[in-house]
Amino acid sequence: MDTPVTIHPDVVGARITRRIARPVARHLVTAARIAMGLGFFVFGLNGFLDFLPHPSGPTPEGAMAFGGALMQTGYMIPLIKGVETLVGLLLLSNRLVALALVLIAPVLVNIVAFHAFLAPADIQLPLVLTALELSLAWAYRDAFRPLLTPRARPGSSARTGRGQCGLSGG
Repeated sequence: MDTPVTIHPDVVGARITRRIARPVARHLVTAARIAMGLGFFVFGLNGFLDFLPHPSGPTPEGAMAFGGALMQTGYMIPLIKGVETLVGLLLLSNRLVALALVLIAPVLVNIVAFHAFLAPADIQLPLVLTALELSLAWAYRDAFRPLLTPRARPGSSARTGRGQCGLSGG
């Protein structure tokens, strides 16, 4: 005679929660990637096409001096805006996402520092972009493991630790 098996309701609830949470988390990562991609693509293109309205209030003196110095270099603004546009495209197309996150990190650090020290009234969007960057970096953390190898060797594979170049001693 078979004994009836009882399943504790907490076990069933945990299974259902995990089954629901995984797709929701996946969609949140996609939403974060698209939001960050749109932000950098739009603001990057704006650097070339100047289609967004300019701030109506007065710009702080330090912010004006910093922006003027970047513009006087002749290359810095196009470089930054080009990186922003490229990163936006990579994030929107879901291609080379880890590379896009690495490329935009120093730009984002500078954006946050600029707003923290020179224009603190407008720091909300940079903080949102930083939160998106950190959440995406966490979601793609496996892609960053090889970058965090303490003693990496030239031509070594992150998984095996052996050289892949085929040279003697490699």
